[in-house]
Amino acid sequence: MTSGDSPIHHHQHTLFSPKKAAHLDTGLRRFLYRPDRLAERLAKPGDRVLDFGCGPGFFTREFAKRVGDSGQVYSADLQEEMLAMVRAKMDAEGLAGRVTTHRCKPDSIDMPAGLNGTFDLATAIFVVHEVPDAEKLFREIAGLLRPGGTFFFSEPPFLVPGREFAGKIELAKSCGFQPVEQSWYFVNRAVTLRKA
Repeated sequence: MTSGDSPIHHHQHTLFSPKKAAHLDTGLRRFLYRPDRLAERLAKPGDRVLDFGCGPGFFTREFAKRVGDSGQVYSADLQEEMLAMVRAKMDAEGLAGRVTTHRCKPDSIDMPAGLNGTFDLATAIFVVHEVPDAEKLFREIAGLLRPGGTFFFSEPPFLVPGREFAGKIELAKSCGFQPVEQSWYFVNRAVTLRKA
């Protein structure tokens, strides 16, 4: 199936405004989404992690703690205001040495070619629905991951219906990923995939 076969692959939602970023990093959200547990489940010390669509760094913080001084987290976002928040937060928490911020292009992650095949984990949390071309995104992520690397993405069900999410999983499979586990926790649909 190609991306042109179904309209669900091209359904796009609007970008989340940096003006509302404070709502993305609250004690309540930490309690509900447990980014610490997610980082513990997906990453290990020494890993290189791509946090695509990182926003103000809600998940970046926990991945940075998890990978330790021998690991590295690349926080990638389209909006410079979000990346500035990540840098300030990581500086304040003593994690800046473990985090590299990267500004994406509107139609591409645009990571340096030298990083292809070097990531152990890539995440796209509550962001795939904002991307204009999910197939291109999934192919780029596949290129960045090492063989056997993990790709985790999740979407909010109040914005992304089940059929659209299932379509995205099929699209990821066509880009070289194998689903490992599908889950539903609190208010998001999630899938863990492995690069073939």
